[in-house]
Amino acid sequence: MAFISVFDVIGPNMIGPSSSHTAGADSLAFLAQKMISGPLKKAEFILYGSFAKTYRGHGTDRALLGGIMGFATDDRRIPDSFSIAEKRGLEYHFTANETEEVDHPNTVDIIMTNEEGQTLTVRGESLGGGKIRISRINQVAVDFTGEYSTAIVIHKDTPGVVAHITRCLAEDNINIAFMKLFREEKGQTAYSIVESDDDLPDSLCGRILQNPSVRDVMLVHL
Repeated sequence: MAFISVFDVIGPNMIGPSSSHTAGADSLAFLAQKMISGPLKKAEFILYGSFAKTYRGHGTDRALLGGIMGFATDDRRIPDSFSIAEKRGLEYHFTANETEEVDHPNTVDIIMTNEEGQTLTVRGESLGGGKIRISRINQVAVDFTGEYSTAIVIHKDTPGVVAHITRCLAEDNINIAFMKLFREEKGQTAYSIVESDDDLPDSLCGRILQNPSVRDVMLVHL
């Protein structure tokens, strides 16, 4: 069971009313939009569990839309997310899925499309007290929180790729806090997720991409 302190119960600085349904939702979308190059053209949100049942009353829809536009949890523009999105020309949709069972009651799938036509799907969970977790990227199960600077490397599951990633990090004197490997199945698409206390330079992407098995690199800065 994840540890939750009294400060988590009180919740983060936020535009209310709920740390899990509002601040957590904003944080999920805020983190998700960092994983795709902008600007975004379209965002679709599929809500599950209690998110699906209460998203209008708790302002989860406004918070998700605000987060996807880069608004932090205490941004006073969140209540006006709908009108701001329309002014920006951002197409958005909310779908409540009350039939499919999920692992956590506060779960959302965020499907983003940027102006270049690239699409990325991220599943996130709001854990309470404003804490969040990303549990899927493009249908592959993953696990990270966005509390650290993060490199997400999409690659073919072949020998030597992980060693290549760590070598690139070592060359920049970057300390690894956590590193996890997730994959669809042996020899198929894999996601290496590296979390670090250090800032990750943008130049890291180019070096990691030099390995022919690497398909894409996403850097999530704090």
